[in-house]
Amino acid sequence: MKKVVKIGISLFAMTALWASGAQCAGGPEPAPQTKAKTIKELVARYDSSRCIECHEDAYDEWESSLHSHSVLGTPRTAPTIITAIDKGLKLFPYSGVKEDKDITVESLMFCAKCHLPQLDEATDDVAREIVATIRGWQKASKEGNEDLADELEETIASLNIGCMVCHNKMAIIHKWADGYAQLDTVYGSQDGDHDDEKFPKMATAPALGESIFCGQCHGLGPNFELDEPSQCATAYGSYLYAYVAHGGSDSCQECHMHKSGLGHDMQAYNDETMIKMAVDVKVEARSLFWRKNKEDGVIPKGIINVDLYNKTGHVIPDG
Repeated sequence: MKKVVKIGISLFAMTALWASGAQCAGGPEPAPQTKAKTIKELVARYDSSRCIECHEDAYDEWESSLHSHSVLGTPRTAPTIITAIDKGLKLFPYSGVKEDKDITVESLMFCAKCHLPQLDEATDDVAREIVATIRGWQKASKEGNEDLADELEETIASLNIGCMVCHNKMAIIHKWADGYAQLDTVYGSQDGDHDDEKFPKMATAPALGESIFCGQCHGLGPNFELDEPSQCATAYGSYLYAYVAHGGSDSCQECHMHKSGLGHDMQAYNDETMIKMAVDVKVEARSLFWRKNKEDGVIPKGIINVDLYNKTGHVIPDG
């Protein structure tokens, strides 16, 4: 048993070294971009519509996914952000947030780290504009002002995890080893020229097809790097400790993109295909007559046994 453990550790270490030493066209850390001053500016910077001409199928798939409206959600996410502000930020004695006017990019990152990571490229005014837009949408919906509600919902939905969030901003994980993502480069599985004015180069990102890439958001649990760690998604932690540790080998992408046939329409519990892949359900039922007591006598009774078997590589539900 000791020999097996030693071999396993050695292989793990070698894998880690190979992963960080993979070829990648990253480079020096780029100079910070000018901060976006409005939602409109931030959305334009990460607008995925520029990708449609060459990648129509991938775009159509993405457009059906929750990534395409990651702040709006199902639409459960946007109201949850407001709850986090009202029942969290404003009640924390040292958050510096007592009113919406006190909100900053930093104070929203405990949600935006995953739901809108590019928010760190915007001013605090944009953070406050997002909160005001969500509140305005909630108010318009409650008052039955459908036109205004639809307009504001469209704005909220435009804040998303688009093509260049994954294929540029978040593309390279081991930045000291592989370099920083360059502002003129789209990252994927190939190197070469890219027919786009803003992104004329194409380069390889070693981890883009690996589960660790998804783990940047669908994470290990508390975000300890934040001043106020939030406990949210733990799917990657569960995947590592309860699936890979027991011999599992499929990646997140293998199940959610390839085996499912969904491609960039990465789904979970809302999709019938993913439900069937995730859980085996066995239901057994029987009826009988049961003598309860002297007063009630014999009464009919039903017994239903439900067995759920998790076939995924992580706990469910999770995110």
